Amino acid sequence: MLTTMRRHGITLAVFAAMATGLTAVVNQLTQGTIARQAEIQQQKLFDQVISPTLYNNALQEACYLVTDPRQGGTAPHRLYLARNGDEPVAAVVESTAPDGYSGAIQLLVAADFHGKVLGVRVLEHHETPGLGDKIDIRISGWIDSLRDKIVQGENDPAWQVKKDGGQFDQFTGATITPRAVVNEVRRTAAFLQSAHGQLDALPRCAGEKS
Repeated sequence: MLTTMRRHGITLAVFAAMATGLTAVVNQLTQGTIARQAEIQQQKLFDQVISPTLYNNALQEACYLVTDPRQGGTAPHRLYLARNGDEPVAAVVESTAPDGYSGAIQLLVAADFHGKVLGVRVLEHHETPGLGDKIDIRISGWIDSLRDKIVQGENDPAWQVKKDGGQFDQFTGATITPRAVVNEVRRTAAFLQSAHGQLDALPRCAGEKS
């Protein structure tokens, strides 16, 4: 019996080693494809917030890390600098609205350096279905109401929901969520206005050449 158990144990060990090796090989073979698909999806998202006609550099390769309290805390966020020739014309920023109804809301905000918001998309949220989830473009077009609006400084009173005296609609039964998004987009656009000319000095994202 002991010999049989030993033989079965060796057989299981061999199969386990083969399975581990096969998994490693498959992972190695598909790693490049997965990374490429992620790049494609990211570019599609960029195209939703900033027109490709505005810039001619490789946006995904112009990645910087920015840390600013107005960007939803002290954790670094990625900023992608759009250029036309050598001239920076706009930026796409991964931003965080920390005060959503059900927690932080992750955003992608594109704006130029004159306060114009070019586009916004929600990357991740945990807002209430049927209420706060209207910030998601798949649920409603509300997020596009922020497009092409101008931010006149960090305390621009127009950049609030209508309940607070601003220009943007809130949702019936859910004011906190749109308020959080509007406030964060305003902060992000104001940050880009103040940071223009200093962005090249920011640290590059991991793997980026300086």
